[in-house]
Amino acid sequence: MTVTVANSTDDASLPRGLLPLWVGVFSYALLVFGGDKLLIDPDTQWQITVGQWILDHHAVPQVDVFSFTMRGQPWISTQWLAQVAYAKIYAWFGWNGPVVLAAAASAATFALLARYLSRTLSETAALVFVAAALALTAPHILARPHVLAFPLMVAWIGGMIAAADSHDAPPLRMLPLMALWANLHGGFVFGLAMIAPIALDALVSVEASLRKSLALRWAVFGVGALLASGCTPYGWNAVLASQKILALGSALPLITEWRAADFTYVRPFEVCLLGGIGLALYRGIKLPPVRIVILLGLIHMALAQGRAAEILALLAPLVVAAPLARQVGGADIVPAHTATTVRGILFACTAIALVTATMAFASLHRFAPYTGNSPVEAVAALKKMNLERVFNDYDFGGYLIASGVSPFIDGRTELYGEKFFVEHNAASGLMEPDNLFRLLEQYRIEATLMRTRSAATKLLDHVDGWQKVYSDDIATIHLRKAGAVHAVEPAVEPKVN
Repeated sequence: MTVTVANSTDDASLPRGLLPLWVGVFSYALLVFGGDKLLIDPDTQWQITVGQWILDHHAVPQVDVFSFTMRGQPWISTQWLAQVAYAKIYAWFGWNGPVVLAAAASAATFALLARYLSRTLSETAALVFVAAALALTAPHILARPHVLAFPLMVAWIGGMIAAADSHDAPPLRMLPLMALWANLHGGFVFGLAMIAPIALDALVSVEASLRKSLALRWAVFGVGALLASGCTPYGWNAVLASQKILALGSALPLITEWRAADFTYVRPFEVCLLGGIGLALYRGIKLPPVRIVILLGLIHMALAQGRAAEILALLAPLVVAAPLARQVGGADIVPAHTATTVRGILFACTAIALVTATMAFASLHRFAPYTGNSPVEAVAALKKMNLERVFNDYDFGGYLIASGVSPFIDGRTELYGEKFFVEHNAASGLMEPDNLFRLLEQYRIEATLMRTRSAATKLLDHVDGWQKVYSDDIATIHLRKAGAVHAVEPAVEPKVN
């Protein structure tokens, strides 16, 4: 490894060890300042409602109790602990709470990434990787459970890769991270899946005489991780729950965050991907074979599913850091006896300053969910009608659950399944108009709550038996009413001879 030895004093070397702190402070401030964007996803609202249900009932859900279409069907929440955390902080601080919690978790993620990278790379190189990670991750930094799991993912993968770089096995003290991850978000299954390839990378890099003992230690760690992942209220069902997501098939491309990468316009993902390829070609960077396979796997995931871009952004730098440092130069050696007292005081003062600044900013600005997914006035009018069967827009499901109204569908796509979701999407978008009327009859729908500009809404404006009873810029309500006729005769083009 190419290493530059530092001959500076303790005071001079102090700033280098503070890169994670500055990264954490900057990213936290940036995310809190734009906090309303963290509430743009409609799922946040039902996540908080589920968390409050868990607190009220002192139990985790085993069946659906929120919709009217799937009520009583088996459903578990593998992110129950994150939902409880969001619900509790929402109860204390309103919408400011989830924003600050998500921002803090994200800031911790980037600070951890900077810490791992600065162990092997120069600060400049580490900062470039962190900046790219922030750009790629930003669109999916939302007040949702996966954000609370981000720091655990970086710590888990970072710890395993650090062990592989040292020709060692991860310490067993890492196992509680897996147990916590398994209760925060279903993505812990990915963490389990990454054990095998990283272990293989560690094994091929050591002498043959050491492989047997090292393989045994990795096997013990893998078994321990699997056992730790079962430490949830659902036991092994939490591990198996990921199969329901993968079984959604044709439904996944219809969900924005699961769509394949789109290069129609230049976006940060394309810039970072091409930049990385260009750097590798220019510098002639080489990676060990297993690292190449891991990196290509992460790239494939990011190309296949938009939501995997942040996995690539956060983990790819960890995969390439040590091999890259050996070829382009690594980090300076910092004396172990650096002034830890001064550093500790600085960390404490920074934390106090951040808390104070957050409270001051929160007193001046109240965060709120995106109004486009929160049909407040429409739902208020709907609740006065005392209806039980409402056909709703997919993005309105979260707000309906939060408002105490049972939705036709909501963001828990794994509950509804591929066929149900695809049929609803085809009906609401009029890709198959017959689907709309079939679902309205099959589920004995009493009213519809759809986006005002949606194709289904425009069609119902001209269908007998459905009366428009409310409409604003966000949502429109059509009530099933015998004898109702459409208000405007459809235009008929004159026949041309």
